[in-house]
Amino acid sequence: MPDRLPPLTALRAFDAAARHMSFAKAADELGVTPAALSFQIKSLEEHLGQPLFRRLNRAVELTAAGKTLAPGAEDGFRTLQSAWSATRRLQDNQSLTVTAGPALTAKWLAPRLYDFARTHPGIDLNFSASLRMVDLQRDDVDVAIRFGEGADEGLYSLPVRKEWLTPVMTPDLARQFPTIDSLRDAPLIYDDSIDFLRPRCDWATWFRAVGSDFKPEHGAHFSHADHAVNAAAAGMGVVLGRRAMILSDLQDGTLVAPFKVAIETRARFRFLCLEGAEARPQIAAFRDWFMAEIDKTAHVSDAFRIIPVEDVPPAPKP
Repeated sequence: MPDRLPPLTALRAFDAAARHMSFAKAADELGVTPAALSFQIKSLEEHLGQPLFRRLNRAVELTAAGKTLAPGAEDGFRTLQSAWSATRRLQDNQSLTVTAGPALTAKWLAPRLYDFARTHPGIDLNFSASLRMVDLQRDDVDVAIRFGEGADEGLYSLPVRKEWLTPVMTPDLARQFPTIDSLRDAPLIYDDSIDFLRPRCDWATWFRAVGSDFKPEHGAHFSHADHAVNAAAAGMGVVLGRRAMILSDLQDGTLVAPFKVAIETRARFRFLCLEGAEARPQIAAFRDWFMAEIDKTAHVSDAFRIIPVEDVPPAPKP
């Protein structure tokens, strides 16, 4: 049996029919008639020397040969589509698709994007606020901004400043709880989105950093950082807020950080794109703008005593 591949059009017809398990739906996807699609699949079966489908009265089902071929055909066309899309994007210097987490988008990026759009009118910016794992080779995404310590093999990865956390609250609550000791009685808010960080960057860690053995156990929990910060801004309590999430509220006075002690996590945001893509004009422009915006608020850190989380004394053993 020869190993040469059959015609691509026949394989494409098979892939569509195997995914839909319907010749009619596959024909509709490919923009051909059911008769033309059936002809392509028949020619593929003749090339192989055995049937790929069992034709039933109102349906089709894969034979053993069809079940063997279907996964590879689907993966092959997905890879080919991804490579084609990536190659076409190399010629596109106008559109830019960026993804970042919803919290960073709401609290840091969205208020600043107007400035990027104003200074780069020739770039069509598409923005997706999502934590979904993206494949920059396969998905139609140019830049991802992600937080953590993850390895970024095979990507251009530009790390930015490490994140630190400090208690923030409304000015009214700051007057009610003016000292670290009084903070023990304050309503505390928990940002559960950073529970994955190791060492932990939670309330108990911050209290140990300031020399207190207080280990809080009660409070309101939020799964998204921006929701936790917004709750604090509404006067609900005191949140251990991350730098990127609290900057705008600190700057406009909605929140204050009275204690000036922060714990610094090893995790950080990274600017990610495919290797080599960082030289594309619109990606380079967005990267330079992004880093310049971060530098504009670098001075905020100067007001705090920042303690790396690995230098915080460990919790006492029970």
